[in-house]
Amino acid sequence: MHYVDAKGILTSNSGIHGMNIYRGCTHGCIYCDSRSKCYQFTHDFEDIEVKQNAPGLLEMALKSKRKKCMIGTGAMSDPYMHCEEKLELTRKCLEIISRYEFGLAIQTKSDRIMRDIDLLDEINQKAKCVVQMTLTTYDDALCKIIEPNVCNTKRRIEVLEEMQKRGIPTVVWITPILPFINDTAENITSILNECVRVGVKGIIDFGMGLTLREGDREYYYAALDKYFPGLKEKYITHYGNSYELPSPNAKELRTILHNTCRSAGIISKAEECFKYMNELPDKYHQMSLFDL
Repeated sequence: MHYVDAKGILTSNSGIHGMNIYRGCTHGCIYCDSRSKCYQFTHDFEDIEVKQNAPGLLEMALKSKRKKCMIGTGAMSDPYMHCEEKLELTRKCLEIISRYEFGLAIQTKSDRIMRDIDLLDEINQKAKCVVQMTLTTYDDALCKIIEPNVCNTKRRIEVLEEMQKRGIPTVVWITPILPFINDTAENITSILNECVRVGVKGIIDFGMGLTLREGDREYYYAALDKYFPGLKEKYITHYGNSYELPSPNAKELRTILHNTCRSAGIISKAEECFKYMNELPDKYHQMSLFDL
């Protein structure tokens, strides 16, 4: 872990405002796209870059905004990695978001988010808070292999259930689905049944497959050699050096997803999920006297 003073904390892309408080990750997921060389890491991925001035930068940014909006975090680096227990930078940023009555869309795999549930509830009461959880594998033993340093899927489902009790809306990322590993109807159905039970608002998938590029691919294939001997060769035969690696069962799995979501009234189109996560209720789009 090392500390830096960032020049800025909020990025904006097509009206979506995002922040990453950390760079790198200690969860050890074998498929993580953030390892890819295109992100130009100049340090080991597990050597977490800590933007120590993130709270101050965020406060300055929110003070200057004339319209309330949703703030997203967790897309590139999990805001509840191990170091957050000590540093509490994510919590400090959430306190600022709450104070200025902005909305929040936060994504994680970790039950450490439960530490801040009262604060998330507060944000949701003032504006809007959407908690996103990644669920890929219902089997505990397999989860420990592909996502080794983070709580298992069943615990994440418990977190979703606790958010639901508070009235905090939730969205599930059922991605990536790894060809020949967790791409079974049984796995997808088990996850979806739990999503229905705990009342998630939306479920995002990207074609029931995996993406690999330079940096990420090498790490993933090393993990296949270690835990699934012979499977790397099967990948190379089927996919070569493709960026997109859809499961051979993708059509069946997506049908299960869409049928389940349709029956349960869950949003299953990615664009609709993103629209929901980036919209504030109308009253929060109005400028207050404080903003003038």
